[in-house]
Amino acid sequence: MKKVSVILLLLGLAFHLSGQDISAQSSEIIYGRKDGMALTMVVQPPAGTLNGKGIIWVVSAGWTSDYNWINMFKVLTKPLSERGYTIFYVMHGSQPKYTVPETVTDMKMAVRFIRYHASDYGVDPLHLGIAGGSAGGHLSLMMGTTGDDGNPVAKDPLERVSSRVQAVACFYPPVDFLNYNSEGDNVVLHSEIREFQAPFDFMEWNPGILHYFPVTDPEKRTETGKQFSPLYFVTPDDAPAFIVHGDADTLVPVSQSMRIIEKYKEAGVPFELKIKPGAKHGFWNDMASYVEMFADWFDKYL
Repeated sequence: MKKVSVILLLLGLAFHLSGQDISAQSSEIIYGRKDGMALTMVVQPPAGTLNGKGIIWVVSAGWTSDYNWINMFKVLTKPLSERGYTIFYVMHGSQPKYTVPETVTDMKMAVRFIRYHASDYGVDPLHLGIAGGSAGGHLSLMMGTTGDDGNPVAKDPLERVSSRVQAVACFYPPVDFLNYNSEGDNVVLHSEIREFQAPFDFMEWNPGILHYFPVTDPEKRTETGKQFSPLYFVTPDDAPAFIVHGDADTLVPVSQSMRIIEKYKEAGVPFELKIKPGAKHGFWNDMASYVEMFADWFDKYL
């Protein structure tokens, strides 16, 4: 029960938006498969005049993705739709079955798929932004900092396509699992975020016996946590990032956003951080006004 309640807090919208159904004209698309299951996204044409640009909205809370949340996000993202953006609501493989590294892989697959098929949706493949909150913010920043150019010799044509995005906007993202609440607070090994234990139950493949085994060695676990902390991958060619965070957030401390902003500053990456006084983790009554700011950011950088 505690885990469920925290996931709802991370989502932060259910109490205000779930009664509205605006599914008209949107369609669900399979962007990939794994373990015999489909990975899907919902594509929403813009309410305003098509501007030829796409926004990937990461449907994620606590590294859980749920189709039933999409109508909530459609209400929140109305300012983007009215500006002419085509929105792709992407769902990834969810914990407890899948870990943080696997959700990152899913999101990169989704970006490649959207870029490969962009013309089908009236979108320029070189004008893709990404957004989300909390775990969705983490995954957005992972795309903004670790997107690649694709493998030109890959057998799968999707793997030849870039997973880069051109701009990021997000709410209260975790960015450094090795120094979470304070220096040396490695949540891959301990601390309160471990109530989300499943996303950090890293596995490694043993090719000799064709089986996965848990990663238990502290050094290996720490290195894996680092590989999926966007803070460590900021470079000058990263996507411009707009971050909103409350200074009373006890689930993802505002210091997380402040630290990655320093990295952006050092690298010369365009950035903006809005700190909301007194705001905790989750839904704010004026959240839509910040999505308007997201739209301004995407208008500027996409």
